[in-house]
Amino acid sequence: MELKAVTIREINRIFEVTDELLVDREKLEIPLRPADPGGVEQGADGVIKITVPKTRPLDEWLVELEDQLRELVGL
Repeated sequence: MELKAVTIREINRIFEVTDELLVDREKLEIPLRPADPGGVEQGADGVIKITVPKTRPLDEWLVELEDQLRELVGL
């Protein structure tokens, strides 16, 4: 199923992951347009951009998101 837009449902699921890792929500940027393959990147300003994938199942991707965030924040 293709995700058309990132809604509060997806954002709340992402926050579950980031809150568990103690990532400050003020340092997050979550675009409302999904894009494949999805991913995580940190800008020079320290803001972490989390792009939700368009065609991958969210539950599957959230496991990867946690791993990527752990690596990014050094956990």
